[in-house]
Amino acid sequence: MPGAGEGKDDLSLLTGMSEKDRKKLHGKGIFTVTQLSYTFRPRRRRRESRDKQEKYHHSLRALAIRENKIHAVGIPALKLGGTRVFMDIEGMPDRDFYYLIGLRVETDGGAVQHSLWADTAKDEKLIWSAFLSTISELTNPQLIHYGSYETIFLRRMCDRYGRPLEGSQTSNAIDHPINILSFVYAQVYFPTFSNGLKEITGYLGFHWSGLPSSGLESIAWRHRWEMSMNSELKQALIDYNRQDCEAIALLTGKLIDLHPSTPNDINHPQQNVVITSEMRRESPYSFKTNKFVLPELESINKAAYWDYQRERVYVKSRKRSFRTHKRVAPIRGASTPNTTIEHTWRSCCPKCKSEGVYKHGKQFRTVVDLRFACHGIKRWIIRHSTQRYRCRSCKITFYPHDDSRPTSKYGANLIAYAVYLIIELRLSQGLVTSNIRRLFDISLWSDKTYKFKADAAEAYRNAYDEILKRLCSGSLLHMDETSVSVGGTHGYVWTLTSMEEVAYLYTPTREGGTIQTMLRDFKGVLVSDFYAVYDAIDCPQQKCLIHFIRDLNDDLLKHPYDDGLKRLAREFTGLLKPIIDTVDQRGLKRRFLGKHKVFVDRFYKRLGSEFGSGETANKLVERLHRNRDKMFTFLNFDGVPWNNNNAEHAVKAFANLRQVIDGLTSERGLRDYLVLLSLCETCKYKSIDFLEFLRSGSKNVGDFVNGRRNRVRYEGNAMSGYQRRNVALLP
Repeated sequence: MPGAGEGKDDLSLLTGMSEKDRKKLHGKGIFTVTQLSYTFRPRRRRRESRDKQEKYHHSLRALAIRENKIHAVGIPALKLGGTRVFMDIEGMPDRDFYYLIGLRVETDGGAVQHSLWADTAKDEKLIWSAFLSTISELTNPQLIHYGSYETIFLRRMCDRYGRPLEGSQTSNAIDHPINILSFVYAQVYFPTFSNGLKEITGYLGFHWSGLPSSGLESIAWRHRWEMSMNSELKQALIDYNRQDCEAIALLTGKLIDLHPSTPNDINHPQQNVVITSEMRRESPYSFKTNKFVLPELESINKAAYWDYQRERVYVKSRKRSFRTHKRVAPIRGASTPNTTIEHTWRSCCPKCKSEGVYKHGKQFRTVVDLRFACHGIKRWIIRHSTQRYRCRSCKITFYPHDDSRPTSKYGANLIAYAVYLIIELRLSQGLVTSNIRRLFDISLWSDKTYKFKADAAEAYRNAYDEILKRLCSGSLLHMDETSVSVGGTHGYVWTLTSMEEVAYLYTPTREGGTIQTMLRDFKGVLVSDFYAVYDAIDCPQQKCLIHFIRDLNDDLLKHPYDDGLKRLAREFTGLLKPIIDTVDQRGLKRRFLGKHKVFVDRFYKRLGSEFGSGETANKLVERLHRNRDKMFTFLNFDGVPWNNNNAEHAVKAFANLRQVIDGLTSERGLRDYLVLLSLCETCKYKSIDFLEFLRSGSKNVGDFVNGRRNRVRYEGNAMSGYQRRNVALLP
C-alpha cells in the first residue's frame, strides 16, 4: 500500500504490467510509477463503444497511487437483490481438492458465518451437500465472490456431485454468481499496486489478524495441519477464510456506496472519488464556469455578468437606457419589379390544331433573383407576363409552349449564390438563409435552402458520375478516407482524386467492398496510405512515404533511447533525400529517377541485420519488407508522386465542411453535399471559379472549360481583326 510507504517507485511494482509493456515504457524514458502517472489523458468514448469493456490503463492506476484517491472510469452498476451470501473457497490446487467453504450470510439480524471444513478428499462431497443445504434455506440467495477461483469451484462441484434441481433458487444462485472483480477491473482504480483483495480492502481500512497472510501461505499451513492435526492451525485457516468473506462484504458495500442517493449530497463517499470523464485539462487561457464552495459567492459572481449589469444595474443607475430596442420592420407592399418580360408567342390550338385563336387574358409570375455586376450584387425582381389564348373552334383556353417561362419563384443566380455559400464558404443553411434575408431582403426559409442544395445536387449528378468514371479508368489515382457522423452513427467518406478531378464517396462502414468493386478494372497506379483495404486492389501501387516518415518520427519521439531505431531512421533518410532532390531538379520522370533503384536494393539487403533487435525497429523493418514492391513504385513511372498529399488536400476540404454538418445531416443530405463538393474541388483543381461555373448553367465542368476556351479564342480573333482594320486605315 502506498500509505505504508515504498522503498522504490519502479514500474515493476505494478503487478498487472507485463515485461513487454515495461520495455516499451523504458524506451520512452518512463521508469517510475510517478512518471507514468503524468501520461494519462482522459478520452471521451464513442456512443457505439460505451457498452464494450473499457481498456485497462496502467497510467490511470499510477495516477490513483500518486494522488492517493480512487479513480473511476465509470461507476459500476452493482445491483444486488435477495439475500447476500459472500463466499470464499480454500483448496489444494496440486490435488484438485477443496477443503474449506466460507459463507457469510447477511440477514436482518446481522451477519452469520458458515465454515464448512473437509478433513480429507472424501469429505469434499459432504461439504458440498452442506453448502447446498445452507443455500436452499435462504430466500432468493445471491452468491458474491472475488475472482474466478469460486466460479471454477461451482462448475467442478456440479460436474462431480450433481447440480440442484433446475429452476430452483439454489440452481439460479449457482448459475448466476456475482464476481466483484469484474466490476473493479478497468472501471475502478484503487490507489494500490494491484487488484488483490487484501491490498484494496487494506486501503479501505480492513486489517487481517495473524497468519496465514496469503493464499499461497494457506496451502503450506494446510499441509502442516495434515501432518500434525493441530487444532490451532485449523482454526487459523478458518479465521483466514472468514476474514476474506468479511473483506469481500466490505468491498461490495464500497462499490454500492459509490452511487449517491441524491445528486447534491456533499458528504457522500462519491465526492472522494475522481471520475475520469469529469477530468479536464486546466488551461489559464480557456473560458470556464467557476465553481464556488459558498452559494453567496456564486450569487455575487453572477451579479458581475455583462448582460446582468446592462439589463438590471445600468438601467437603474442612469437616465439613459443602454438596452437595445428591437427594430420593427416597416410594412412593405409587393416588391416592384426591376424588369418585365412578355411571353406573347402565338400558336395553333393544341387540341384541334386550328389557327383561329385569340388573346384571352394574361398570367403573371414574379421571380426573385440576384444580378451580378462588376463591383457588387443586388436583388433583381423579374416579372414574367404570359399571354393566354382561346380557340374559336373548340373553345378551350391554353398557354403556348415556351421553355423560357419560369417554373420556380427563385432565379438561377440566387440558387447558385446560395449553393456557393454552403459548399465553397462552408456556411450552415441557417446562416445562408439569414444572410440572404439581411443583405437582399429576400424572404427565405431554411427548408428552401435545403431544397436549393438538393436540386443542385440532382442537376449535377450526371457530371459527378462522369468524374467518378474517369477517375476509376485513368492512369493515376489518389485515395484516402476519413470518418463522418451521419444521424448519430459513424460512416466514412472516401476521396478519389487525380491531378485535375476530385470525387467523394460515402459508405456506412470502413470495409472496402464498395471501393474494391469500383476499382476491379483499374490498371493505373494507385497512391494511398497503408490501410489494408487498398492492398486487395489488383494494380500497381505507391504507398505514401510521408505517412511512413510521420510514423517513423513518432516512434523516435516515443523511444528516444532506441539506437537501432535511430540507425534505421538515418539509413532511410539517407536513401530518400537524394531521390527528393532529383524530383526537385528533374521532376517525376522515370529516366532520371531510375538511377536510384540500385540504392533501394542495397538498402533492403541491409534491413534486419544492422538495426538491432528492438521491437519497434523490427516492426518497421517488417513493414518495409511487406510493402517493398509498393514503397518505391514511382521510380518506374512518369508523373507518379511519392506521397499522397493530393488526396489529403482534398480530405481537408471535406474536413472543413464536416465541422458544419457533422452529426446534423442525414445520409441523403450528405450525399448531396459530396456531389456538390466534388464539383467545387474539381473546379479548384482546374483553376475555375466555382460561383462562375454555377452561374453559367453548364452541367459539366468540361463543357464549361471548352465554352470558356472558345469564348476567349473568339474574342482574341475579333481583337486581331479590329487591329488589322486599324492598321489598314493608317497612311
